[in-house]
Amino acid sequence: MATLYTQVESNVRKTWFFLFLLFSFIIFLGWIFSYILDNNLILIIAVILSFLFNFYSYWYSDKFVIWLSRAKRIEKKDNPRLYRLVENLCITAGLPMPKIYIMPGRQANAFATGRDKNHSAIVFTEGILEKLEDEELEGVIAHELAHIGNRDILLSTILVVLVGIVALLSRFFLQISFFGGGRRRGREERSPILLILALALAILAPLFATLLRLAISRKREFLADATGALLTRYPEGLARALEKIAQDKEPLPQASSATAHLFIANPFKGRQKTNWLLKLFMTHPPIEERIKALREMSI
Repeated sequence: MATLYTQVESNVRKTWFFLFLLFSFIIFLGWIFSYILDNNLILIIAVILSFLFNFYSYWYSDKFVIWLSRAKRIEKKDNPRLYRLVENLCITAGLPMPKIYIMPGRQANAFATGRDKNHSAIVFTEGILEKLEDEELEGVIAHELAHIGNRDILLSTILVVLVGIVALLSRFFLQISFFGGGRRRGREERSPILLILALALAILAPLFATLLRLAISRKREFLADATGALLTRYPEGLARALEKIAQDKEPLPQASSATAHLFIANPFKGRQKTNWLLKLFMTHPPIEERIKALREMSI
């Protein structure tokens, strides 16, 4: 039987494996494109552009996401119950108190954002505060604090950078290949087999990188579940919360494809198919699998 500790360790190992795989893929992609086009500047340019773009995202994405959600910041006097639950769990976890926001919407959901534990926020929908009991809400809060403590926000930013590099490399290579621009020596000496491989990689690489990013995102959800359960010492609380969230069919108009991965559960209700192909493109693992994993844990 899996314990909370082995679940956390397993998901950490898998996350770093996927991250290493993505790094290695970028290096290979940069090498083969540079070799075919005889231009070593391709990878350097892509890395610099991606870094500049995601530097802005790292520092300001939390403010943008909160603005998109139309959430309002609250203080202790505005919702003593919620504030007390977050405060107690922060003390247990050894984390500073995040900013707390409430967003309009009857759907039960929540997400964490911010660049690190000292600049973090947790956003709750009005629906989740109405529909969950204290033990269930504690499980959700612990899950979001786990994202903050595990530095998932930083990891998400790194992944955006890496996937951005892959997309830029692929687009740059395709443009040069079809419209010219490679050096004469490279254009004359390149192997037809390598050229076909490079073209195939340029077309498929962004898809492959996106699938890896989603795989890591799903592993981080399992990791946050396990870490949150470790924090409360009561996996059943989060399991029951996820059951209620899964049964809640209320829409959430503020959700978008850009922010869906942040929520504790997919905010697009009615689109949670579980066949193997659709699972590849899901930002979250199926809730049924998360509940099963939580209930199989032992302390």
